[in-house]
Amino acid sequence: MQAVTVIQPTLTEEKSRIQRVAAYCRVSTDSADQLHSFAAQIRHYMQKFSDSPTEILVDVYADEGVSGVSAEKRTEFQRMLKDCRNGKINRIVTKSISRFARNTKECLETVRELRSLGITIYFEKEGIDTTNIADEFMITLMGGLAQEELYPCHRI
Repeated sequence: MQAVTVIQPTLTEEKSRIQRVAAYCRVSTDSADQLHSFAAQIRHYMQKFSDSPTEILVDVYADEGVSGVSAEKRTEFQRMLKDCRNGKINRIVTKSISRFARNTKECLETVRELRSLGITIYFEKEGIDTTNIADEFMITLMGGLAQEELYPCHRI
């Protein structure tokens, strides 16, 4: 009878299955309600990933009192993108599309760049996961609604 050798998995194989997650939070004003929401968002992500066996929270990137219309003024968002480009992150989780971006074009460009880097995004409120290519239509639709909330007077 021939002997069978069992090869045990190594730590590197196990670590490669672990998702390196970034949480992105943002509020646009420094009002008391918004600051409470901001703190709640950060606390939510710290707790969510604290005991996860499959996900490690790399960092919580949080822009306080900054509009989501333009990514260039959001320093934490830019830091998160830099960390993505440097291979530190392979998944982003955020409360909603409106927290991620209020500019549909910029949102889609960012989603597509991150997808090309192998990074997925999960938008909790909408239940949209960029792992599913079909969800790009929903991102476009929901991103358009988030952008429209900023400029209600432009409605036809």
